[in-house]
Amino acid sequence: MRPLLPMKRRLPKAPAGDPAFAPLEDPRMYWPVQRARLSKTVREGAQSLGVPVECGLLRLWQHNLPGAAWVERIGLPRRAVELTLGDKLVLHVNPNNLVRATHWQGWPYKYRPTSSAFIWDGEWDLRRGDLRTSSRARFIADIDAHRDDLAQSEAFAKYMARLKAGKPWSSHQQGILLDSEARILTFLRVYLSFMDDMAARGFDSTRGKDMLGVAVTREGRLLKINRGLHRLAMAQHLGLPSVPVMVKAVHRQWWERVTQGTVGHVAWQRTCGELPTCIPEMEAGPLDPIES
Repeated sequence: MRPLLPMKRRLPKAPAGDPAFAPLEDPRMYWPVQRARLSKTVREGAQSLGVPVECGLLRLWQHNLPGAAWVERIGLPRRAVELTLGDKLVLHVNPNNLVRATHWQGWPYKYRPTSSAFIWDGEWDLRRGDLRTSSRARFIADIDAHRDDLAQSEAFAKYMARLKAGKPWSSHQQGILLDSEARILTFLRVYLSFMDDMAARGFDSTRGKDMLGVAVTREGRLLKINRGLHRLAMAQHLGLPSVPVMVKAVHRQWWERVTQGTVGHVAWQRTCGELPTCIPEMEAGPLDPIES
């Protein structure tokens, strides 16, 4: 009898996997990907259990029932707000103007608003980063400038330095491992293909995991938040005239100025009527970190 051959372990679908990265998937990433999938499953399960509760809380506020003031004071449940308002939270902006983002690095967690709330308190909107000098913007400009010889790019040099140090770059969210020169070059070519597709077809908001998210400052300006920074950097580098963004949060001062103590339908009407007037913030903030 012939001995049974060991079965090749098949890499599970990575949480943020994209078919374009399939050639870079590596069986050695099996357990990191499994842990990432488990974490995502647990997180999404907890969120799905919480949505009915959040919708119930939002109904209290919408109908001005007992407890409505408390629901507004804790910021209104964001996911329930998104389910209620839907596309009314989507704005179309010039990506070349969306150059300021919330800057959390070095900012104590106690001062950061919770992502589960739609209304944010605090000074988060006074501390801004400049996306024009971000690592994503440099990465996109770099690989485009060296598209004919990516081995001359800064990005290639960075990943090769990690490889030579015995610490090749990997992503448990995508299930990929850059442990060879060929894999690094393939990885960079994939990002070039994303950019070339955007140049030919325009911005596809369904391509990424989430829509580009923004928050409304106390002054009614838009700051970039959360994921999608590579896609935004591509749109800016290509000079696209417009991209869709979703309002994920608003500053309480802006909210109170717009709603003027109203709740429910009237507050939604005033909010949705004012959101299209919000434009990207382009100026530095008084609490910006000092550049070294």
